[in-house]
Amino acid sequence: MPVPIPRQRAIPAAESGQAPAAPPNGGSAQDSSEARTTAPRAADPSENTTDRATTTPDKAEPTAHTNLTLLLIEDDPGGSPIVPDLLDQSGKPIRVRTARNLTEAERLLTDDVHCILLDLALPAPGRAGDGDDELAVLKHVLELAPRHAVLALTGADDAERGAAAVRVGAQDYLVRDELDGRLLSRAIRYAVERKRSDSAERRLAEGRLRAQENARLERGLLPTPLLDGSPLRFAARYRPGRSRALLGGDFYDVVRTPDGTVHAMIGDVCGHGPDEAALGVELRIAWRALTLAGLCGDQLLGTLQEVLEHERADDEIFATLCTVDIAPDGRRAGLCLAGHPSPLLARPGLPARLLPYDNNGPALGLLPGARWPRTQVELGAEWSLMLYTDGLIEGRVGDTGERLGQDGMVEMIRRQLSEGLRGEELLRTAVNEVRDLNGGELTDDVAVLLLDRGV
Repeated sequence: MPVPIPRQRAIPAAESGQAPAAPPNGGSAQDSSEARTTAPRAADPSENTTDRATTTPDKAEPTAHTNLTLLLIEDDPGGSPIVPDLLDQSGKPIRVRTARNLTEAERLLTDDVHCILLDLALPAPGRAGDGDDELAVLKHVLELAPRHAVLALTGADDAERGAAAVRVGAQDYLVRDELDGRLLSRAIRYAVERKRSDSAERRLAEGRLRAQENARLERGLLPTPLLDGSPLRFAARYRPGRSRALLGGDFYDVVRTPDGTVHAMIGDVCGHGPDEAALGVELRIAWRALTLAGLCGDQLLGTLQEVLEHERADDEIFATLCTVDIAPDGRRAGLCLAGHPSPLLARPGLPARLLPYDNNGPALGLLPGARWPRTQVELGAEWSLMLYTDGLIEGRVGDTGERLGQDGMVEMIRRQLSEGLRGEELLRTAVNEVRDLNGGELTDDVAVLLLDRGV
């Protein structure tokens, strides 16, 4: 059914904010399918009293250049006006629409209405559960117009009902016999601004709640190392590139299988948005499941590539990966690289160095049927092994425009180790120094994990 276009009145009030009483309305009431206007007065030639629907950028919220519109919902068979002439804060007339029942009000509640003035004496449509609820009509209106400001209209001896209306959700209440232009204009402006403030506060609270839920979800997606029974010490540092995010496209994990082998992994999905973060989590979980199932090396990486190919949103998405399996005696390790930077090995009395990367295979998702050789590495009796993503080495160095690179990172770690830094302190200092060298926050995700074996 088409929405009827109501006639509105735009009547300037006197400077005092009150207008002279309008003459009696001798005309008959309009057909119930249309809204009626309050009693007419002599037209001012300078005014245009035809209806002009105003579209606002945000529903029920006026802008600086928009006239306020009031929807009056009251049943007055005699047609006598109860609303005096009104001015808004800038001196513009406040337009008034009138509906005699909720059916008419629903048709007249277009986007350019900013405030509703509701007569609480109006009967509410019959609905199960309303019973003797004296605020049933208000509750109907609040459900009908959740984004609009609502003013309740009561009689002189019904102030308690007005206060109850405010508790239910109205912005304010007014007494019918005390209505004048100045009071009502101020009440409308106040109600509109209070509704706007309440809506903004609600949206802010909802945003905070969503942020808290997202944070809990992201924390839950970060790995919990499974190292029970292993003498190795574990430390990790994670910094996503996305602003205010907890999780990015980088991922890592460490597990110990029943035979005593410790498996460590770190990877990087290209990009660092929420889709990449989700894909990184999928790959990490798949890696853990496959590792606990006994897969290792080339077979494991080939299966992960199949997972990536099925789960990625675009054929151009790929992921780099580094896996290390450390023998139960802790002295040897197998290394597989899929387009990923080689780990750094530090041992007492020897300078920190990168592990061999000559057998570096392609990143996952680039070449169907690719192979990833496994390189055997001697670790020794006492060592520290650091796995990292390229976010740690691709930051800039001061004003030179050059990147830190693997050589710069190795020199930095050597110096920090010589200063006695170990474990969490070493990783925290390394990440902070890289950020400082970059002159601010790093744009890429950074993940670093450290495994230590003492004697």
